[in-house]
Amino acid sequence: MNRDHTCGELRRTDEGKHVRLAGWVAKRRNLGSIVFIDLRDRYGITQITFDETHSDLVKDVRNEYVIEVEGTVSVKETANPKLETGEIEVLADRCKVLSTAKTTPMIIADETDALEDLRLKYRYLDIRRNPIKEKLLLRDKVTTIVRKVLHEDDFVEVETPILSKSTPEGARDYLVPSRLYKGKFYALPQSPQQYKQLLMIGGMDRYFQIARCFRDEDLRADRQPEFTQIDIEMSFADEEDIFAEVEKIMKAIFKETKGIDDLEFPRIRYVDAMDLYGSDKPDLRFGNPMSNVTDLFKDSQFAVFRNCVADGGIIKALVFKNVSDKLSRKKFDELNEFVKIYKAKALAYLKYDNDAFSGSVNNALPEEEKQALKEALKLENGDVVLMIADKKSVAETALGAVRKKLGEELGLIDKNRFCFEWITEFPMYEYSEEENRWVSAHHPFTAPRDEDIDKLTSDQANCYSRAYDLVLNGYELLSGSVRIHNSEMQAKVFDALGLSKEQIRNKFGFFIEAFDYGAPPHCGVGIGLERLIMILSCTDNIKDVVAFPKTATAYCLMSDAPNTVDQDQLDFLALEIKEK
Repeated sequence: MNRDHTCGELRRTDEGKHVRLAGWVAKRRNLGSIVFIDLRDRYGITQITFDETHSDLVKDVRNEYVIEVEGTVSVKETANPKLETGEIEVLADRCKVLSTAKTTPMIIADETDALEDLRLKYRYLDIRRNPIKEKLLLRDKVTTIVRKVLHEDDFVEVETPILSKSTPEGARDYLVPSRLYKGKFYALPQSPQQYKQLLMIGGMDRYFQIARCFRDEDLRADRQPEFTQIDIEMSFADEEDIFAEVEKIMKAIFKETKGIDDLEFPRIRYVDAMDLYGSDKPDLRFGNPMSNVTDLFKDSQFAVFRNCVADGGIIKALVFKNVSDKLSRKKFDELNEFVKIYKAKALAYLKYDNDAFSGSVNNALPEEEKQALKEALKLENGDVVLMIADKKSVAETALGAVRKKLGEELGLIDKNRFCFEWITEFPMYEYSEEENRWVSAHHPFTAPRDEDIDKLTSDQANCYSRAYDLVLNGYELLSGSVRIHNSEMQAKVFDALGLSKEQIRNKFGFFIEAFDYGAPPHCGVGIGLERLIMILSCTDNIKDVVAFPKTATAYCLMSDAPNTVDQDQLDFLALEIKEK
């Protein structure tokens, strides 16, 4: 059996051709002695018409049967503008049933009311629907573009191991027991980080890989336990080189998939992103930057503000223009509870209407302080000011979350825009309360800024790195850094992290040894493929762009995984399951 055309191929110019098509029955319509069938495959839908002479050929055919038909292409009197093949039909003279189908548990149509769990359980049926199919096709197109650009720029695609050594950093590893080495485990890679740096030490110069990665971490709408990373590493290069390469890739992707060729890539230092937007991944599709109004209230008559400043805290303010009639007391109460998620004590607000203030702190603030705030923030009638007084990290993060929440709820975001920004100079370290020590904010192979080398072990709180993220529409699209390439610098970083020589040897021994044999300066990135496709296809659920995704609890409803294994398998691996 060979089809000679697909169901999305035939046009008016094919009139009179005798063709053979194959696919699924998407819809069947009986009009007396004539039967119409919409035949569907990956490429589209073609209407097949069985006249009174041939209608018996499909008398037992139902939706989702797989059939092969032969017939002659005919131009319709009235075209169907919803189909690319809508000007033609195939007048059938033969039909063969290739496979029958039970009634499907969900409707196979662009619009379905099936719940997500049902769609995931029968994912192979869900994939037949255009909204899922098109996202998978988009994913294929994007990876093809990436490979084309990188190959043109002399990058070499190299596969790195899936079975590797456990070096837990951040999320937990997925472990794989070894049959040959009882009691020992491989780990699935969270990223190819060490391998790609070893490839630079090996002299590959320019590497990339469409790499599978695995992280045993709590899931959310933009995260899956297994995911794909466009991994890139360059030798004898710095930030400018990697930025230029990534921007070239993004421009090619957006031009070929969205017809957009005017992308911009502004750069924002981490400290400025936090100061202005309260986030290291700000959504720049709308404005509303925050302001620091601490100096206005350092001697305030309002004790809450005055004491906050005296204790070393700050006061951040956020203005929304001309929305006072859209934000009710109930909404402010809701926001006040919302900021507590981010450890803020409270959210203060003022409305400015009819040249007068009202709001939660209106009576607590004297008129001169409110007027000073009005001038500093250039307030006009209809404006709303939201303020948080707290320690710096809390005030910035909590008010930044409010900015994002209200930006969405007030309709300030242009859903048709795509706004990139590079976030640069991330902190080198972050303090772990759980471990009571400084840990790597990125990973321990990230190079510090040249001007901060002296702070590596003496002032970790104010030591910044050569790490960078590319953000798109409020999502972290990639993360990367200039790498440390000499043993002395690496030793200083390990020392600052409080790692003993034994810990270093156990975690990174083979990797650190490689630096003793000549390592070039190098840098790289890992681009989240699923997040990129998610944004390009205008969905906010990463499961939509994965062929066979897991649920929010990392469970596969379709294959029933994870699941138990036979006792023989456990014995063979010298494993024992203990009940909690």
